[in-house]
Amino acid sequence: MFGRIDHIGVAVEDLDAAIALYETSFEMELVHRETVDSQGVEAVLLDVGDGHVELLRPLGPDTAVGKFLAKNGTGLHHVAYAVDDIDATLPRLTAAGIRLIDEEPRVGIRESRVAFLHPRSTGGVLTEIVEPAGGH
Repeated sequence: MFGRIDHIGVAVEDLDAAIALYETSFEMELVHRETVDSQGVEAVLLDVGDGHVELLRPLGPDTAVGKFLAKNGTGLHHVAYAVDDIDATLPRLTAAGIRLIDEEPRVGIRESRVAFLHPRSTGGVLTEIVEPAGGH
């Protein structure tokens, strides 16, 4: 069902400091930066192997990532898996008893199509399904 781990999402308060840490200490290359208003975040992708680390800074305290930071502090926010066809994958997950946060895919970073799965049905891990734009 899942092709590979697409990215690991990390919630941060200071995006520039986090970028410096990952670029300098971990030698990861920053490959993309954008504001995703629909998700209330400024996000960056850093390359690591065939996947990415996605750093997320909330645009405000009332966003999902803002609330996460207030409750948990900086740290692992979600795991994202790549799929070839998100429209086919979501019904399969529902049939398997997985609770969806997003019934329909929405636009994510780099014009990908994404949907989140509820952590109560995924072993406590917020899970994102990603159909990358252009297949990568």
